[in-house]
Amino acid sequence: MPGIIGRKIGMTSVFNEEGKNLPCTVLSVGPCVVTQVRTEETDGYTAVQIGYEEKSEKHTSAALKGHFKKAGTTPKKHVEEFHGYDQEVKAGDIFDSSMFEEGEFVDVSGVSKGKGFQGVVKRHNFRGVGDASHGTKDVGRTPGSIGMASTPSRVFKGMKMAGRMGGDLVKVANLQVLKVISEKNLVVVKGAVPGPKGSIVKVEK
Repeated sequence: MPGIIGRKIGMTSVFNEEGKNLPCTVLSVGPCVVTQVRTEETDGYTAVQIGYEEKSEKHTSAALKGHFKKAGTTPKKHVEEFHGYDQEVKAGDIFDSSMFEEGEFVDVSGVSKGKGFQGVVKRHNFRGVGDASHGTKDVGRTPGSIGMASTPSRVFKGMKMAGRMGGDLVKVANLQVLKVISEKNLVVVKGAVPGPKGSIVKVEK
């Protein structure tokens, strides 16, 4: 399988063979069940759809109940599609942390922490305008000019300004797998992963 769904447990650090302290993130991945195999003949493309975490039938629509029943599994909270698989996969197959090996590299996607409404200094790394000298007032973190007074007399689209920050889908590429704890379905990757503790992440080989 090219990937799996999981949750971010939190960050810690481990020592490598040279005695260097490495920051790392602990991920709980799987078990995930294959809920559908998409093919060129029926769907126009090839992909594997997998589900993660149990969901009560009470809170599942009739259409989704039928979808999961067809795959021979119970309703799932989170469903994702993965492309580029090179093995024989059928509905009902289960994947967990055993698909990863120590030393290999993975890409992890998640929704970044929401920061609320922020100014341009924090949101876009502006340095601020003016100096903290005599005669200046309340301009230290302002954005400065945002457009032209005469032509074209408007603000261009995409202008970097204050606004809501965070809550975006972010992918961090090439994180090394430091440790795989198969009995607990845990994977320890080097570096940071987007999102708060307990958030859903997508781990791709």
